[in-house]
Amino acid sequence: MIAVEGGGGLWLVAGMALATLLVRFGGVFIMSLFPLGPRGEGFINAMAGSVLVAVLVPIALEGDLGGRLALLTTAGGMLLWARPMPAIALGVLVAALVRSL
Repeated sequence: MIAVEGGGGLWLVAGMALATLLVRFGGVFIMSLFPLGPRGEGFINAMAGSVLVAVLVPIALEGDLGGRLALLTTAGGMLLWARPMPAIALGVLVAALVRSL
C-alpha cells in the first residue's frame, strides 16, 4: 500500500496524470493510422455528447442539492455567456458554497 502522507499523494496524482496522458496520446496515434470516414467521424463526435450525458444525468437525478444547483448554474452560465470555462467555474463555486453550508 502506498502511503499518502508526505509526498505519496502527490506521486499518485502525478502517476495517474501521466497514465491518462499516455492513453490519450496513444489513442490519437492509433486513430491516426486509420482513415476516418464521415460515418466514423460522426460516431466520434457523438461520443463526447453521450459521455457528458452519462456523467450529468445521475447527478441531476440522484445528486445532492449542491450538485443539482451546480448543474443549473452551469447551464445558466452557458446560456448567458456561451463560454464553457466561466460557466463551469461558477458551477463549481456554487457546489462548493452549498456543500459548505
